[in-house]
Amino acid sequence: MESINTEVDLEHEPPPAIELRDVSKTFGNVQANKNISMKIEKGSIHGIVGENGAGKSTLMNILYGLHTADTGDILVNGQKTNIRSSADSIALGIGMVHQHFMLIPNFSVLENVMVGNEGGFLLGGGEEEAIRTLKHLGTEYGMDVDPHALIEDLPVGIRQRVEIIKAIKSGAEILILDEPTGVLTPQEAEGLFTILRVLRDRGVSVLLITHKLAEIMAITDAVSVIRDGEIVGHRKTSDTTTEELAELMVGREVSLEVERGASEAGETRLSVSNLGHSSLSGIKKLSGITFDLHAGEILGVAGVAGNGQTELLEILSGMRVPDEGKFSVLGTEVTPNKHSNPKLMRKLGIGHIPEDRHLHGLVLDFEAQENFVFGFHDADQFYSGSLLNQRFITDHSSDLMGKFDVRPTNPKTKAKNFSGGNQQKIVIAREINEVPKLLIIGQPTRGVDIGAIEFIHKQIVHLRDQGCAILLVSVELEEILGLSDRIMVMNAGEQMGILDRDEADERTLGLMMAGITGSNAA
Repeated sequence: MESINTEVDLEHEPPPAIELRDVSKTFGNVQANKNISMKIEKGSIHGIVGENGAGKSTLMNILYGLHTADTGDILVNGQKTNIRSSADSIALGIGMVHQHFMLIPNFSVLENVMVGNEGGFLLGGGEEEAIRTLKHLGTEYGMDVDPHALIEDLPVGIRQRVEIIKAIKSGAEILILDEPTGVLTPQEAEGLFTILRVLRDRGVSVLLITHKLAEIMAITDAVSVIRDGEIVGHRKTSDTTTEELAELMVGREVSLEVERGASEAGETRLSVSNLGHSSLSGIKKLSGITFDLHAGEILGVAGVAGNGQTELLEILSGMRVPDEGKFSVLGTEVTPNKHSNPKLMRKLGIGHIPEDRHLHGLVLDFEAQENFVFGFHDADQFYSGSLLNQRFITDHSSDLMGKFDVRPTNPKTKAKNFSGGNQQKIVIAREINEVPKLLIIGQPTRGVDIGAIEFIHKQIVHLRDQGCAILLVSVELEEILGLSDRIMVMNAGEQMGILDRDEADERTLGLMMAGITGSNAA
């Protein structure tokens, strides 16, 4: 690959909104940032991309005062600064919208906007000023919100809007957004992009951290790529491609397309009928879920996180008991009165890749080789007489590490010492190595780097082609569209419909994710 030009090809007058000069940060023996230099122009949208652990979040936390740089200079509007806290950053006009919103759910929009700037003991003056500000921002930036609505009653896209309003009201002229579309429907994401363009046109500088390269191409003016704590490329967005950015991130050529042939669906291996479930407090989490899943096909489940997907996965894997309806899996029926459990499901030939690998997929303080056999540890192959055959388990684990490209390759390494992508590979290798008849997958590439995503997708498609029936839950629409043969959309615990892959696109799925179907979607 030709040498990488790390010089910014942008105008220097007026001074950049932010300029970093050789900024470095070390945590113990880990150097998170190494001699980072970049310029963020005023009135621009600048993307920051890199694999997990590349150092981009550390860099943004330095800018917002949550970490302090060890060395280097930070200039804001051409002036050297000494950022030691978030209060320093806010005073300099830097605001941040975190991936997990920092709002008080049972407060109104107005109360959340006023927190920290109440306006005196009687609050009246502060309240009147906040209402005026909300109206002004609604008009100026297209961010209309009801000041008296409770945050907990608002859709997630409007909650995010409130976070942006809070930052702008505090005087932010530089706005950092960390993975802002992770919880949005495509329509909500486009609404956010419209707001960001208006902010940019009004002179606000936006730093956008995202792993979604399509979004970088759609919304940014420039992009910087971080790999292993160092800048490996600055590009004007109009002069680059998703393929080039992916290669810069990983250090090698990466295929962003999922290669897959047509499905050859066979027998029904999972049949779900009117499945329902409520929380302990009586809140309905699932209602009326009905579908069939066949051998040799992938049924994708699309939806914004928190719309019943977790409950569905946990019921089908034997971790929860349904309150209503039933399902039949490989000839075994499960009802509210006829329970299942994960051990039974495993014996039936069902694999399960859970949504949260740390909570349900791994024991982090155990060695990789121990994690490779969890759930299968009572199989005859792992025993020598009445004792576990440690040599066989080590050899078996080494074989899986090579087959599934798990690094480092030492089976005795504790699970907590692997990267997120390699932890996920351990779970995937364990679950699919025996070629299950049915595989239930939750968020297969959450927190996983681009190179590992490519590998995991190939493994899923290969398993389908071997005849496995696969239920795939993902909040990444690109992943659902790339892997699925059919797609079921969920909203508020209900299924909004099932589409063949050829009938689906992001707009249609996005409307269904928002609860809009049929004639209402026109």
